[in-house]
Amino acid sequence: MGAAWLLDDGSPLVLPPNAAAQVEPLPLPDPSQPGSYTVQTLFYGSGQDRRRAEYGAEVDLVTGPVDGSALVERWSGLRTAYWGFGPEMLPLNGRVWYPEGKGPFPLVLIAHGNHMMEDFSDPGYAYLGELLASRGFILVSVDENFLNLSLFSDALVISSLKEENDLRGWLLLEHLRVWRDWNAIPDNPFYQKVDLDNVALIGHSRGGEAVAVAAAFNNLPYYPDDATVRFDYGFDIRSLVAIAPIDGTYKPAGRETALENVNYLVLHGAHDMDVISFAGARQYARVRFTDGGDWFKAGLYVYGANHGQFNTSWGRKDLFEPLMRVFNLQQLMPAGQQEHIAEVYISAFLEATLRGESGYRPLFRDHRRAREWLPDTIYISQYEDATTRLVSTYQEDIDVATTTLPGGRQTGENLAVWREQLVKAKWGDMDNHAAYLGWDADASATMARYAIRLPERGLTLTQNSVLVFALADANEDPTPETKDEGQKGPREPMDLTVEVVDGAGEVARLPLSHFAFLQPQLEGRIGKAAFMSPLPVSEVVFQHFEFPLAAFVAGNPAFDPAGLAQVRLVFDRTRAGVVALDDVGFRD
Repeated sequence: MGAAWLLDDGSPLVLPPNAAAQVEPLPLPDPSQPGSYTVQTLFYGSGQDRRRAEYGAEVDLVTGPVDGSALVERWSGLRTAYWGFGPEMLPLNGRVWYPEGKGPFPLVLIAHGNHMMEDFSDPGYAYLGELLASRGFILVSVDENFLNLSLFSDALVISSLKEENDLRGWLLLEHLRVWRDWNAIPDNPFYQKVDLDNVALIGHSRGGEAVAVAAAFNNLPYYPDDATVRFDYGFDIRSLVAIAPIDGTYKPAGRETALENVNYLVLHGAHDMDVISFAGARQYARVRFTDGGDWFKAGLYVYGANHGQFNTSWGRKDLFEPLMRVFNLQQLMPAGQQEHIAEVYISAFLEATLRGESGYRPLFRDHRRAREWLPDTIYISQYEDATTRLVSTYQEDIDVATTTLPGGRQTGENLAVWREQLVKAKWGDMDNHAAYLGWDADASATMARYAIRLPERGLTLTQNSVLVFALADANEDPTPETKDEGQKGPREPMDLTVEVVDGAGEVARLPLSHFAFLQPQLEGRIGKAAFMSPLPVSEVVFQHFEFPLAAFVAGNPAFDPAGLAQVRLVFDRTRAGVVALDDVGFRD
């Protein structure tokens, strides 16, 4: 009986209440559909690879090695024996999908993450390569398998490579250097076919952190951990995509990796059995826009998606046997659906950021605009762009009454919970602070409210401005002392009222559900039994909300957006709950 239970894949997924109402779909072509270009493929590499013919004797373009020894520790002799090279002679290997045509075409590199190095990971993104090349992008799946885990070469994982994600990111820049050279060599097949003004990096798992490291290194003159190593890159990396990334395994000079002036997209699954928490939300919070460019960042959290099914070589099993026998694999969405989500979002993101197809932007603000393109599951979207002026980020100090933009005030009335704190994750934290606001209509005779009085300076608002904020279910009981354990049950989507008040006292109101209901926390119960999931099964995942000030004017024509003085959240539509509020501001 016990053996049969272990061999069984578990029980199927049951969808919880879905807060997403239908909205008007985007009137654009499905970005996951193949384009008009004929797709060609080739391989480049050392020409001496002893494990794979495509990078060995059958290679199409030969590349020279690079010395990465300054960026890696604990490279073993067993690893050298397996591959035939050490860290001072690292190969630049890549499998390429490219469109047949004159070009120039935007260049996209994708980096896999950590996996058993003998089970090669770089072929697993062929589905993206075929799609993107047909749509006019050059896609390169970069081989970094020689940096991955190995039971043999790492002496049963006792001496695995240490903090190698800086090396993973640096290697991407070295690949870009090769492409820059090829674009200028007349007898190279890619001569003048590469649009080096529009470069994107995609990374999965450790590769997801590596692309952020690469973008940070790209603008530095020296390696931050050893300034005897000079950098001279300066590529036009406009966009980054992180697929189920880790965060914080490498910290340049002991600091978190911060990014400026780059488009950023992160995808993560609620049923990820490897990177348990939404770690990419940490990097998302550290992306800033400072130069006035047309940048944006977006996130998508997907119920039923795991870690490995974004790579066809990895599949359903995020960890190794026999450990996977205790995980519930049956609840995962089909691999084809998970790949399709990646196709829709990554293709639309690259069209929007490398080709200026701004019509796809609304997809990132609200996933429901793509409901005809996406599999039927629950999604949570995050979004911010460079035109957003933030009033309250809750990062600046320990005074809950002050706004981030100087001169504003924050007040609460009849709240059962009011605090600002570091947002906790299933594992660790989200490297981000938020306001936690709780109410219980049964415990208070007066309505609970939270108000932000806007600064008198620093904001110029019009009827075309849009109120934006990030909100999440905190999955807390605001008054636990008044409840019995037996009172708990399924949690429904939340609603509240958003009020705006101008300087003359005119008030306009809209329900939160005018844009969307608030999704209850999504539980990813990854074990077959509860005791097999020792970590929390859910975490705070912020959901983007936006309200055009014109919509408030439609409700009260006397309301003056230019004189907006106060924004209030009135907790009058759901009887009790606790929410986390972040990044309150206005988009032009």
